[in-house]
Order: sequence, then structure tokens, then C-alpha cells
Amino acid sequence: MDRLIEKVTAFITRPTPRGTDLLLFGHPHAGVQIPAGTVEPDEAPEQAVVREAHEESGLDALTLREYLGYTEDHFTGNHRLIREPTKVYARPDTTSFDWAQFRKGIPVTLTGQHTGDFSQVRYEEWDRWPDPQYITYAITGWVPDAMLCDTIKRYFYHLEFHGQTEELWSVNTDNHHFNLFWAPLSKLPAIISPQDGWLEFLFKAQALPRE
Repeated sequence: MDRLIEKVTAFITRPTPRGTDLLLFGHPHAGVQIPAGTVEPDEAPEQAVVREAHEESGLDALTLREYLGYTEDHFTGNHRLIREPTKVYARPDTTSFDWAQFRKGIPVTLTGQHTGDFSQVRYEEWDRWPDPQYITYAITGWVPDAMLCDTIKRYFYHLEFHGQTEELWSVNTDNHHFNLFWAPLSKLPAIISPQDGWLEFLFKAQALPRE
């Protein structure tokens, strides 16, 4: 399998008298994150990052400053991503019932069951924040093999904001309630893994040391 899905990450900054701030959000069940998302069909990555930045922040006065680079990650073992929106079937048969659907870009795990052109997969929604961690929702079913991919190409961009915002505000997107806030680049809170590693792209571009 050699199918690829494209994703984008938006480092949104603003200049302040005390230095540069980075926009972050608190995910209700997964900790502090950086705005990011999936490139849609017939959409260029630079268009996707502006769209995702607006959808996840609610901000309009954004300027795309710089493309920072990309990573390409290849899944091993039983991990896959959903390549395109797809129905989830009760059996390896498109005539079986299909009460659930997977959206593009979500992670799934192969169960090891495979018949014809179908694989059985499992999706788990975790409640990771705060502890204790537990599975709050799960779907197991069959999807066509063509709907699975094993490679993510992620593009990183720097966007700048020059408007006025509250220091804290909320946005409802992706069926979640996100709490947005600005944090000084010199004193960032703990960001979930692997997103904390993504920051190297921004620090390198701005020639800023990591503390």
C-alpha cells in the first residue's frame, strides 16, 4: 500500500510589546494543540492552511507569511488513516447496513480481518484530558481497502495576525468546543506529542532558541 494523505499545520503568531505570541487551543479531551487539519480534494496546501486556520480560530485578519517545510510519516503495523470519506459496513459487502461513516483523515487500526477488497478497522475516540484516560466512543466495521492510506505528508506554514482579539475565546468546530488563547513563544505551555516536535519548524525559521 502506498497511498498518501496531505495535512497542514498553522503556526499563527502576533507581534506584541513583550515579544511574539503563538496561537494555541485547548482541546476538551486531548490537551493543548496547534491549529491543523486535512487538505481537501482539489485544494492546494496553502489554501487548506488558511481555511483550517480560520475554521479552528475564528480569525479573519490572517496573512500567510511563509512556507516552513514538510514531514512525511509512514505508518507501520496496523495503523492507517482514512483516505476519503467512506461508509462503514457491517460486513465486507456494500449491500450490508452502513449506519456509520468515517470522515477523511481520521486514524483507524486494522483488526487483522480481511476479505476480498475490504478490511475490518476500528476507530477509537479517547478522553485523554484530564486523567484518567479512557475510550469514550468506538466503531468497528468494514471499509474498502482503497479508502485506507499509510502515509501522511504534513506541510507547515507561518501565518501572522494583526487584528484585535480577546485573550481567551472559544470556537465550535469538528464537533468539539475549542478554547483559543495566545501564549508567548518564550514561555509556551506543554503541547501534546507529537505536535510539540513540530515547533522546531517555527523556531528554526525565526532563528529563535528553544528554552
